[in-house]
Amino acid sequence: MKRILLPAGGAVLATGLLAAGLAGTAQAQSDVSSDVLNSEAKAVETVEFWSASNYLALKQAVAFNPDSLEVSKIQSGGGYSSDTKPGQVVPIGEEKKVVAKTQNVNFPKTIGKVFFVAKDGKPYWCSGTSIQSQYRNLVATAGHCVYDIAGNDEVVSNWVFVPGYYQGKAPWGIYAGKQAFTHYDFDVYEDFDRDYAFVTVYNGIGGAAYTPKKVSKSEWDAYKGEKFVKKQEISAEEYTAGVSKYGENGPYQKESTTSAPETVGKPADVKDAADALAYYTAEGKNGVKLTAAEVTEVEYNKAADGLDNNAKFVGPTNASKASISQEEYKRLLAEKADGKFLGKLWAEKDAKGAEISWHKQQYFIKKWVKSTTKEFYWVGEFYIVGHLIKDAGRLGDNVGGQGVAWNQKGGTAVRTFGYPFGPHPDGNKPYTGVTPKWCYGKTQEKVLKIPARRVEEHQSFRCAVTAGYDGGPWLTRYSNAKRLGYVTGVTSLIVDTDNNKRYDTITSAIFDGETASIYKAAAAVWSGKLIK
Repeated sequence: MKRILLPAGGAVLATGLLAAGLAGTAQAQSDVSSDVLNSEAKAVETVEFWSASNYLALKQAVAFNPDSLEVSKIQSGGGYSSDTKPGQVVPIGEEKKVVAKTQNVNFPKTIGKVFFVAKDGKPYWCSGTSIQSQYRNLVATAGHCVYDIAGNDEVVSNWVFVPGYYQGKAPWGIYAGKQAFTHYDFDVYEDFDRDYAFVTVYNGIGGAAYTPKKVSKSEWDAYKGEKFVKKQEISAEEYTAGVSKYGENGPYQKESTTSAPETVGKPADVKDAADALAYYTAEGKNGVKLTAAEVTEVEYNKAADGLDNNAKFVGPTNASKASISQEEYKRLLAEKADGKFLGKLWAEKDAKGAEISWHKQQYFIKKWVKSTTKEFYWVGEFYIVGHLIKDAGRLGDNVGGQGVAWNQKGGTAVRTFGYPFGPHPDGNKPYTGVTPKWCYGKTQEKVLKIPARRVEEHQSFRCAVTAGYDGGPWLTRYSNAKRLGYVTGVTSLIVDTDNNKRYDTITSAIFDGETASIYKAAAAVWSGKLIK
């Protein structure tokens, strides 16, 4: 991963209120760490990934909730500590003071979902918000929603921001991330005292799919976007005639389908066990192969050495042991409960009863199995699906941008927003993740300490939400009329403080002078258009 350290004074903002607001903090060279998320070419592919098949990937994404974010020990610390004087930058649209009186809670247009693909290759989301910047192209979210916290050696892939997301819809377009900024301590050391990120985004891309176009097989093969084929089954003779006329790369195709393996016993033409092993070869005979199959420990212990007249197996092969990670241990426990893992799992503990290592053992016996293969012949019609895409403009021009404030004291009234979806520790799942939710109140006077995530000072706030809410903004002085306020934090950890198996508190890194330095660096970076 390439780190880019911006020199002090290297990010000079435009004149006016934005530049004046940022001038109150000095940028610390060693604090700023930046990583490229998408080149222009990659950004186009990323938007295509999320928008293909009527935004299917957006609909399939789930709330990001890695085991590594689970915390068990929470301590109360002292009061907030400031490294510089309080400072702020006003929101987009609030450069001129507007006084409004209303009690309605209007959701800000700036909030939305951050979508990305994690190290496991699956699509996830967090929450995020558009914020003020020189080029109106900046998103604030949690650092763990941008940087891979499983080793933290790279950023996540296919990162986009979708403001106003609702049921697979992107009303103001999809904004691919260009460059991510976070604190050096989070990038390198996974220090959750700095769990925030500011991401510059390209202009949004909007549009809709157009009518599928029928093309040749070669054009279909070459097309990298969304595509499909309509198949009509034909006979082997029709297939042969079609290939003779159009060639193997034409519309006439075949594919092999193999039935599920069936366990079989001793074949009729083998008289005794001694002849059985010689009868079968590595390639099998009449579709029958000798193979190893995983079984339970009970089945393994019952397996006889050799073969009798009725058995469908040749004796045990092995019972392999292996050390595994805590994450794999938890995953296999869940699979064992569903009957998908047949082996044995155990954890070794130290003298105090804490788990220190995790292990698995699997059991295998040799079985004779038979599969049948069938050729399926078809002639196809090949279609590609494009998109009538257009430049949706700059993020801040479309939805506005929240202000940013730092070194705010504890006990400040805030309104938080996000898209919760994951379950509580007791399994209860009260949120759908479809619509955003909010909480209102005052931050705690004292900071929280969470040793498991290297947290020495987190601000905290009572809010009973679940995974998916992380990354969402904490807004002070929120105006219902303008739907704008000042971001003083982003949800980092979602914790259960009273051990009743229900989340009740959210935490955030404290936005201080160092945060302002990183924000200032990000706010001065231009991104540009993807559609010229």
